[in-house]
Amino acid sequence: MAMEDFFKSNVATGLAAGIGATVLAPIVLPILASIAKPLAKAVIKSGIVLYEKGLESFAEAGEVMDDLVAEAKAELEAGAGPAAAVAAQPSQVSDVAQGPAGIGATQPGQASDANKAPPAAPAT
Repeated sequence: MAMEDFFKSNVATGLAAGIGATVLAPIVLPILASIAKPLAKAVIKSGIVLYEKGLESFAEAGEVMDDLVAEAKAELEAGAGPAAAVAAQPSQVSDVAQGPAGIGATQPGQASDANKAPPAAPAT
């Protein structure tokens, strides 16, 4: 009975584990090292590859955004504003919206060319 009580105590369990680790360490550690080193290298390589792919993806996304911004600026400089490009259709354009004064636009109080009466025929 005294022997059963000895193995039930924490001291005996700790002592047995320490002796077992001391005996098995020279055998187990090289095996674990031979497994852990290639595994660690593989994890590091995967991280590097993922990092580089991420940089490449973000660079491509940045280039696409730069192209879109450049196209939008070019359209604005060409005079095709966003509202005119999206909403305006040929049947909806009025005489006033056709351009600056003297080029199809009317002055306040004047009739547009489309609303003007044709010139009167000379009297004979």
